[in-house]
Amino acid sequence: MRHIKWVVLVLVALSLVAPLAVAQEDTGEGLTIGFSQIGSESAWRTSFTNAVKAEAEARGINLLFSDAQQEQENQIAAMQAWIAQGDVDAIVLAPVVVSGWDVVLQEAKDAGIPVVIVDRNVDSDPSLFVTRVSSDFVHEGRLAAAWLVQATSGQCNIVELYGTVGSAAAEDRNQGFNEVIALFPGMKIIRSETGNFVRTEGKQVMESFLSAEDPANICAVWAHNDDMAIGAIEAIKEAGLVPAKDILIVSVDAIPDIFDSLDAGETNATVELSPFMGAPAFDAVVSYLNGEELPKWVPVAGKLYTDRAAYDADHQ
Repeated sequence: MRHIKWVVLVLVALSLVAPLAVAQEDTGEGLTIGFSQIGSESAWRTSFTNAVKAEAEARGINLLFSDAQQEQENQIAAMQAWIAQGDVDAIVLAPVVVSGWDVVLQEAKDAGIPVVIVDRNVDSDPSLFVTRVSSDFVHEGRLAAAWLVQATSGQCNIVELYGTVGSAAAEDRNQGFNEVIALFPGMKIIRSETGNFVRTEGKQVMESFLSAEDPANICAVWAHNDDMAIGAIEAIKEAGLVPAKDILIVSVDAIPDIFDSLDAGETNATVELSPFMGAPAFDAVVSYLNGEELPKWVPVAGKLYTDRAAYDADHQ
């Protein structure tokens, strides 16, 4: 137990590190910015899109929005169109996957159009973009694992609902979670399959887990986002089991629906992924255009919540 408490204390301490500030002298009023969004695969993604649009409107920024419908090819095509037309002052990119961005980012740089990466990451040369504004996905995985270790005294067979394969969010959350459970021999992932961050797919994958495994052998669900967790809850209930009791559930996002599940006693914990990345992204664009140097990563903080009251208290 001392080992468990030590891990939790370290993670809590790390969560208190303040995000880097980005200096800015104006709001960006009058700028035209292209925003390439992954799509609308989850409730959190929709909240993120709405938050960015609202922030742009409040600042007087002309936002050109492109919904890629989860296809990288659509994102690249939108960016190349903006670059060719020369009608944007900057581009904000939420990349669907990590790899495959070198060519279009080089094209933007050659055209003198700064690119800010938001939410997920890219593996391109950092010189090709201004900065990245995002949560710390690795830390999110660590927080989820630390909670589960504490809740189970370090003894748990886990099924994992993996996010989109190749995405930074999925890979990094998986990394952080595994780093923590590796410290405890009694914690192991017995099955893992992608649900692509989608609620219906999360339910389908959980149904397959319950068919392939004796449900009594499954201690917990670790879902890379809340939507897949909610799908898993539906599958668990339909199997005649009690979610959050027979099988524990921890996930990431902190969307309104997951707090409804917490209120109903049907899930256990969620790690917040803040959708409010528009402001720091636009601040970064303004700072760059003002000639300021920026860090290559601007983190957006989030916490783990086990009830709505604590979340509401933090967001008054």
